[in-house]
Amino acid sequence: MPAELLKNVRLLDAATGRDDVVDVLLDEGFVRAIAPSLTEIPDDAAVQDCAGWVLGTGLVDLYSHSGEPGNESRETLESLRQAAAAGGFTRVALLPDTKPTLDSIGAIEGIQSQLKGSSSRLQIWGALTQGIEGQQMTELAELAMASIVGCADGKPLAHPRLVQRILEYAQPLQLPIALWCCDRELQGDGVVREGMDAMRLGLPSIPAIAETSALATVLECVAATGTPVHLMRISTARSVAMIAQAKAEGLPVTASTTWMHLLLNTQALSSYDPNLRLDPPLGTPDDQKALVQAIESGVIDAIAIDHAAYTYEEKTVAFAAAPPGAIGLELALSLLWEAFVTTEQWSALTLWQALSIRPLKCLGQEVGAIAPHQPAELTLFNPSEPWTVNQQTLKSKSANTYWLGKNLTGRVVKTWNG
Repeated sequence: MPAELLKNVRLLDAATGRDDVVDVLLDEGFVRAIAPSLTEIPDDAAVQDCAGWVLGTGLVDLYSHSGEPGNESRETLESLRQAAAAGGFTRVALLPDTKPTLDSIGAIEGIQSQLKGSSSRLQIWGALTQGIEGQQMTELAELAMASIVGCADGKPLAHPRLVQRILEYAQPLQLPIALWCCDRELQGDGVVREGMDAMRLGLPSIPAIAETSALATVLECVAATGTPVHLMRISTARSVAMIAQAKAEGLPVTASTTWMHLLLNTQALSSYDPNLRLDPPLGTPDDQKALVQAIESGVIDAIAIDHAAYTYEEKTVAFAAAPPGAIGLELALSLLWEAFVTTEQWSALTLWQALSIRPLKCLGQEVGAIAPHQPAELTLFNPSEPWTVNQQTLKSKSANTYWLGKNLTGRVVKTWNG
């Protein structure tokens, strides 16, 4: 491929905090030059005027779901790769809740063999537990020898004693551990966050303590074992306060919330749109406000996408009967930029870091600065490009999103994977 010269592009370097307008020369998967104005370029270079566009560190998703293997009608590895690239994500970590579950080296290597030769960086979480009800710990030491980002289930662990054992066993392995804090007994058959909106909607509710009681247990286990833990899917204001206190006390925890919990709250549920059926559910306005502030302050380290594809038939049911989850890889950057950067609630760097370098730090990984002679793991984004969300414009096999049929502003132009 010929060299590419991106002129007058806004460079957002999440690693260094750089934010300025420059020319960038890319060639053979590397950054070749960066300067306010480049004049010495290869004769065959493709020149693109990128005035008003953003070139940033490649986006990273901490956890999403793959339909393959087991539910290829929802999503395949190839459609997921295309959706990630279309949304600006150069790395996506996949949860192990496939069929079969990724709870052994054989199952993990089976997925990884399908990813060989792909330009995408789809990575794998190994399972923490195995068995019908997840009551048995996997062979963590064996999984640690596989090329995984860490271990997570993507579902709550049912027993505090099992949490303690896992953290004790994982401590010497130096393997990232991610936990979702939720008490299924307290959750019951609820589908929306407890509060006035739940009462108005007439839907069974989930109290905030279904999350915070489980979070308290995990934090106590971390304090006792000293094992670092990533806290997934934080969704309540009280959880934010608990994590802030834990960090102030020096506990080795990081945390993430999902993009939809930042954009919406229970007031959006008046439509009864089954694509807003999430787990954990959307929070109250106070929960949403606390999460937005926590991203800016760094109490919540990262924004995750938690992309979960479902077929039209699976989601076209009553709200309470719908499986929880929605797609998001192709939508998150556009909607978050419009909601927080365009309105000047966050700086562009705050958003970009929460979607790139901060998720990597949660995984114990690093990415270098955008600099000459470094691999080009980059995302090019046009914040002003309008587009309509429909099955023709989406790369995902599924279209289970609240924004289906809606017009958005801001779209990824291209990604480079180094």
